[in-house]
Amino acid sequence: MEKSANTTFEELAPRRKSFRGLTWIILIILVVLAGGWWLRGGSKFGSFTGAGGDYQAVFLTNNQVYFGKLTAPRGNYAVLTDVFYLQVSQPLQPSPPAGGPNPNVTLVKLGSELHGPIDRMEINRGQILFIESLKADSRVVQGIEKYKTDNKPK
Repeated sequence: MEKSANTTFEELAPRRKSFRGLTWIILIILVVLAGGWWLRGGSKFGSFTGAGGDYQAVFLTNNQVYFGKLTAPRGNYAVLTDVFYLQVSQPLQPSPPAGGPNPNVTLVKLGSELHGPIDRMEINRGQILFIESLKADSRVVQGIEKYKTDNKPK
């Protein structure tokens, strides 16, 4: 059957409908993919998880640093468990002038504070500056292991 130059709109409509249907299918697939990407946390730390047993240092925009096991759940928050932080205290009596002040640095387990938080932090991803994975022989990881050994339930 040969088409004439006077093709009507009704004859072209089925082709247009199939193109419109394909456009909708592609759009739905893109929305589903974008939703999955967003639920995983987007590109910022979205796929970051430490290897089993590894500890990370999480540096925040307020100059605080926390150490623990970082996971990246859905949404806008990263979860840090087995949390520790450094507490710096200045001595009451200053050292001799040549040595300058000698601060004491202590590794503190989250949960020993007055308000009694659980050992889990949900950190807004926008507040994370950067993350470093810690070596097993780092002083912080050694301090964490020592804490765990010293505080094992008997």
